[in-house]
Amino acid sequence: HSMGEHFLKLTGEAVDDPSQHIMDVPMLSEEELHRLLVEWNATDAPVPQGGVHELIGAQARRTPDAVAVVFEDLSMTYAELHGRSLELAAHLRSLGVGPGVFVALCADRSLDMFVGLLGILNAGGAYVPLDPAYPADRLTHMLEDAGCPVVVTQAHLRQALPATDARVVMLDEAPWPESDEGAGTAEAVGGDDPAYAIFTSGSTGRPKGVQVPHRALVNLLASMARAPGLGPEDTLLAVTTLSFDIAGLELYLPLIVGARVVLASREAALDPARLAALIERERVTVMQATPATWRLLTEYGWRGPASFKILCGGETLPVDLARTLTGGEAEVWNLYGPTETTIWSTVHRLDRDASAIPIGRPIANTRVYVLDACGAPTPVGVPGELYIGGTGVALGYLNRPDLTADRFVSDPFAGEPKARMYRTGDRVRWRTDETLEHLGRLDTQVKVRGFRVELSEIETVLARHPAIAHAVAHVIPDASGAHRLVAYVVTSGSGIPPVAELRSHLAAHLPEYMIPSSFTELERVPLTPNGKVDRRRLPAPDANQVASAGSYVAPRTELERVVADVWRDALGVQAVGATDNFFDLGGHSLLIVKVHSELRAKLDHDLSIVEMFQYPTVRALAERLSRQMAASN
Repeated sequence: HSMGEHFLKLTGEAVDDPSQHIMDVPMLSEEELHRLLVEWNATDAPVPQGGVHELIGAQARRTPDAVAVVFEDLSMTYAELHGRSLELAAHLRSLGVGPGVFVALCADRSLDMFVGLLGILNAGGAYVPLDPAYPADRLTHMLEDAGCPVVVTQAHLRQALPATDARVVMLDEAPWPESDEGAGTAEAVGGDDPAYAIFTSGSTGRPKGVQVPHRALVNLLASMARAPGLGPEDTLLAVTTLSFDIAGLELYLPLIVGARVVLASREAALDPARLAALIERERVTVMQATPATWRLLTEYGWRGPASFKILCGGETLPVDLARTLTGGEAEVWNLYGPTETTIWSTVHRLDRDASAIPIGRPIANTRVYVLDACGAPTPVGVPGELYIGGTGVALGYLNRPDLTADRFVSDPFAGEPKARMYRTGDRVRWRTDETLEHLGRLDTQVKVRGFRVELSEIETVLARHPAIAHAVAHVIPDASGAHRLVAYVVTSGSGIPPVAELRSHLAAHLPEYMIPSSFTELERVPLTPNGKVDRRRLPAPDANQVASAGSYVAPRTELERVVADVWRDALGVQAVGATDNFFDLGGHSLLIVKVHSELRAKLDHDLSIVEMFQYPTVRALAERLSRQMAASN
């Protein structure tokens, strides 16, 4: 029916003005355009005034004695958290921190991390999270790009930081020096001042910093407080690393509504048994995580209780997982949004036993457009590129005016001359129920365990190795259906270097989640007729190539054989030797959980996930297990 109407409109317009270019002939009626651009984007709502730290300060005055944050057996009330962050803020202001100044924060998950975040914001500054696990080369680039005059960290992480001229402030050395006269009065931040900069993978081979303003962050939080909804009676379990922007929702949303945040340690966030125990012990009512983490929990056997809210986002939610999650008693929300439009831009509550998994409708003060290659809106059901406008649009990329101009473009539908929209690169379409459906990417960007990965960044770094003439990074599904990174290389004639050498070359520049699990040598890269890499013609990864990190050493004890067999099956390689390293073979933190549960079942012995990180070779882990089992007999 609508197809016929579009055809009549198209032919009528062409007859009325035959001189038009075919691509300029409008196909949608005025009513349809109004529905798509105005009615389905009617999201206006009031935005609270002030920065997120001011909203948390106001909550601290309302409920000073309520518990704000919990970490393991430690906790802080709203008054304690607010008071300590104001003391840090006064010290930071004495060092010149104020609106528009970026301050690096490198902290382990702890109560101190909260003090650091809110101290920087209360000083008027914007924070740049530095993950202590990132290579020094990447941290140096981030510090230089953001021009951070001050780094806030903890004493035990001082060595992990690259050499810098910045002033270093230790979170665990409070009380900090008294500030100079006059430094104690905060300069008010404006809605357009940056609150944080998050670095994401960059297609040119270096990460790019997204600057997010206070108004955008506050708008997101106010909208999320309404739907999916959060109130003072709630407890939210925070599991996301600070260098992933969605952590912002977990850390601030509870604190602006008077709820409680329980911070999971890095180890607990990877271990479904510990997560499930934490949810029960702390009576958690809301948790946000990527599909990979929800799969860990459901495979462990956890099911959300009736009063529980499951927030899922960061990458595409698979249908089988959605059905498992919605089959229980909990509310399940699918969330979507790029870092450049502030954490989440659309939300959708999934029906029970979901068969379709839309990414939903725009949040407050957010406009979404599905446009064709000429920038015209597409009809319902017709795919196009998703553009996002409104209050959530970021300020742009740090020191990258060219990239900012390319991705943040003028919004012709907003009716305001300075309005901008972000070109997401995501392929979507409108459904008849007014929700958006995500159909994949228009480029080579992928999501790996929730993190954005530009395949070209891996390729650029890999091609810097002197033995590599050409590199292609690609993703294939692993046993659980999640993305697994693999690489293909054409060498410069001297043969492929050992896998361990390639991995250490990449590890000097890229975080762990961006390192491929295998390296397959090609004579030449398959190309499409227009000269692009033909990813569909790439061969299956060479299983032997994964395990060739060194010469093969056969397992010698029964325990070594059990460990090697479990690793081999989980990693999908042909053979695992006694001296092979789990991570060099392509293992990662989510696979380790699978291996952990298999070993526990086979050996009837309780080992911790942390030990698997500490003893990453077959022999080391087998010897550790042997000692433990002897001691317990």
